[in-house]
Amino acid sequence: MSGEREPGPPPGDSPLLTVVCATANPHKVAEIAAILDGVVELLPRPDWVGEVVEDAGTLEGNARLKATAVARATGMPALADDTGLFVTALGGAPGVETAYFAGPTATDAENRAKLLAELAELVELVGIEDRSAEFVTVAMIVWPDGAEISARGVCPGRIAEAEVGVGGFGYDPVFMPDGGAGATYAELGVLIKNTLSHRSRALAELARTLRT
Repeated sequence: MSGEREPGPPPGDSPLLTVVCATANPHKVAEIAAILDGVVELLPRPDWVGEVVEDAGTLEGNARLKATAVARATGMPALADDTGLFVTALGGAPGVETAYFAGPTATDAENRAKLLAELAELVELVGIEDRSAEFVTVAMIVWPDGAEISARGVCPGRIAEAEVGVGGFGYDPVFMPDGGAGATYAELGVLIKNTLSHRSRALAELARTLRT
C-alpha cells in the first residue's frame, strides 16, 4: 500500500453517496457497478493506490483491510468485498484462500483445474461424490473516520464435473447455483447471474442499509 496522498476526484453533483471501489479487478468492478447502479456513485480506485495484503484470515477481515486502506488513502468512503467458495467434500476449502487456491500467482484457470482435480481424486480414492458448495461474499463500506457498514450474501449450489460456459470470471464455469436450472454462472449471463449470486445478495443488503 503506498503512502497517503491527496484525496481522489471530488464527488460530482449526484445526490448519491460517492464511494471508491477498493478492487481494481475489472470484472468485479463491472459487476459491482451494475448491481449498485442508482444506489451509489462508484469511483475507480486511483492508480496510485496499491494492492492491500489480505491476511486477516476471514472474509470480513479481508474486506475491512481493503476498504479501510483505500478510505484512508483517498479520504473518501471505500467499498470492498471478499468472497470465498466453500466446498463441502473438501472440508470447506478453498474458503478464504479461494483466489489463491493453486498458489499466490495462480490464474483463474489454474484454480478451477485444481478444484476439479481434487474432487475427482476424492471420488476415485474414497468414493465421495458430494459436490455441494456455497459462495459467500462479505461486502463493506468504510469511511475515513473508521465508521463502517457491512453485509453478507450466500449462494448455495454445486460444483460441475467439468467447466461449462464462457461467461463470467473466476470459478463461474464450474459453479452451478441453486435456482439456475443446472447451468453454471458462466452459462447464465450477467443479468440472470446478478439475480442469484452471492455478491449481488451481499450488495443488495448493503444497499438496503444505505437507504435506511
